[in-house]
Amino acid sequence: MLKVGILGATGMVGQRFVSLLADHPDFEIEVLTASPRSAGKKYEDAAKWYLDIEMPESVKDITVVNTDPKEVEDVDILFSALPSNIAAKVEPKFAEKYIVASNASAMRMEPDVPLLIPEVNPESLDLIEIQQEKRGWEGFIVTNPNCSTIALTLTLKPIYDLFDIKRVYVATMQAVSGAGYAGVPSMAILDNIIPFISGEEEKIETETLKILGTLKDDSIEPAKFKITASCHRVPVLDGHTEAVFIELEENFDIEDIKDAMAKFKGLPQKLNLPSAPKKPIIVLDDEDRPQPRIDRDNENGMAVTVGRLRKDNTIENSLKYVLVGHNTIRGAAGASVLNAELIKETIL
Repeated sequence: MLKVGILGATGMVGQRFVSLLADHPDFEIEVLTASPRSAGKKYEDAAKWYLDIEMPESVKDITVVNTDPKEVEDVDILFSALPSNIAAKVEPKFAEKYIVASNASAMRMEPDVPLLIPEVNPESLDLIEIQQEKRGWEGFIVTNPNCSTIALTLTLKPIYDLFDIKRVYVATMQAVSGAGYAGVPSMAILDNIIPFISGEEEKIETETLKILGTLKDDSIEPAKFKITASCHRVPVLDGHTEAVFIELEENFDIEDIKDAMAKFKGLPQKLNLPSAPKKPIIVLDDEDRPQPRIDRDNENGMAVTVGRLRKDNTIENSLKYVLVGHNTIRGAAGASVLNAELIKETIL
């Protein structure tokens, strides 16, 4: 059993970490950190609980400490739910000694930091030795991608393995939980759609290419196809929906695409990791699916559900589909937990 801590444990993603790790077969929560405002309090007093499940009994009496390496000890892995601006300063300090599985965006595009989706690019963990040697750390940082990037890239991987992708266009409809509990005022989002989410489009357009890139020497050479994104905030609590349009270099049979997605599995499934969905991609034939309220919790929120898979008859060699992924589970805390499970199984 590995001892773990959660950095930024009182926020929404931090609470997801707590819920996913409280009864984990391989990890035991030892440390919970937050801001000085919460430090010194028991977790049940420091955290205003937002999730629709009860706060686990095992964490209620843990005393919260400052997010400071001097106040954290005796852990094997730290899960980071920190805001990016804080993570940029703090995570490298923790990585001098500890393994940091980060949900923050601060370090994702660093050349020596793995940007990991375990089913897609487990070989990116080879960057860890380069990172430790370059930075002189005993520990290391592994990041998971942006929530929308994870769902999109999982569905691109089986297509990319079969065909040469020319261009990808994606329009996202992102749940309000992605902005945090107080992130979008109710008067701004009710009866409304907000056609801008700061930084989201750039993350999708860069992270996807790094994840599907090739490890060469001491960095990742990005994939060569073009990708463009348009991101929108919609009045849905959890679950990001994405409309995806892909132009391939050659002709294809849509049934081959469906079959490749439905049968897609990766190293987490082979290793039977605790958080790994049995089916990373669920393909539906219903004309009105997927829908976030119905499909976001598939495989405990760790699967991406795809529907309306069809050829696009207006652009040669093109297809289109709709996907739904749970943004705070597969797209955030669950992704980091799966990353840590892979690290435990293959590195530790």
